[in-house]
Amino acid sequence: MQMLNRLEEARSLDGVTEKLQAAVTAIAKPRRLRDLLHGTWLGHPVHPVLVQFPVGAFMSAAVLDLVPGGHKAATTLIAAGTAGAVPAAAAGWVDWSQLTKDRQRVGVVHAAANVIALSLYGASLAARLRGRSGRALSFTGLTVAGLGAYLGGHLSYARGAGVSHAATELTRVPSSWTSVGALAELPSGKPVVRTVGDVPVLLWRDGEQVTAMIERCGHEGGPLGEGDVTAEGCVVCPWHGSEFRLRDGVVVHGPAASDQPLLRVRVQDGDVEVAQP
Repeated sequence: MQMLNRLEEARSLDGVTEKLQAAVTAIAKPRRLRDLLHGTWLGHPVHPVLVQFPVGAFMSAAVLDLVPGGHKAATTLIAAGTAGAVPAAAAGWVDWSQLTKDRQRVGVVHAAANVIALSLYGASLAARLRGRSGRALSFTGLTVAGLGAYLGGHLSYARGAGVSHAATELTRVPSSWTSVGALAELPSGKPVVRTVGDVPVLLWRDGEQVTAMIERCGHEGGPLGEGDVTAEGCVVCPWHGSEFRLRDGVVVHGPAASDQPLLRVRVQDGDVEVAQP
């Protein structure tokens, strides 16, 4: 839609997004906290998981508000949904802070819509606790939350926020065995980049064992071949600092939330060959 294209190009929002990004980065400075909120421990971004609770509570409350005698239960669900929105928002902000500028512009409007929706639900809850209906406020909140959800869907499905950029690279690797050079040519303990078809692959040799992973970082497509290698045998993405264990592709630190895809590897007559899993 043209409206979303204009929003992505709205540089007037950059002053706001830069200040918010700095604030989020300062608050979520501890690495363990960032990994927790990114979902590195889960192998999947945690924000869409946490969102299910408040969304489910608010949707259920809307149904109960239309049912005779359901007002009390709806009030309880709104209270639960409002509380559950806090960790969901925290995870969303941390993920947002690592996006590109165009997606941050959409993301900040997505967040603003959700803040307004949550404020309406909070006002509805306060009215209900004072013995008033609060239904109009909660239904308005649900409508605004729907707009926020639409923008969130656009970020994920149209703009690729939170998806693995390495997964699409994996599908372009030949399914047949393809040579990437002689084993003797690969230095031990130092990553090397080879191109398979037109896909860059990161090779890691440890003695006679060779690991081959997609070289494009799953988080935002950074070139892992240009990253540093830690003493623990992990490669660090030079763009956003995600760390992957070279021997098996396991993500050790975010913002990446999923493991880096590996290829099948075999050594035939001293030649290293790789193929799709």
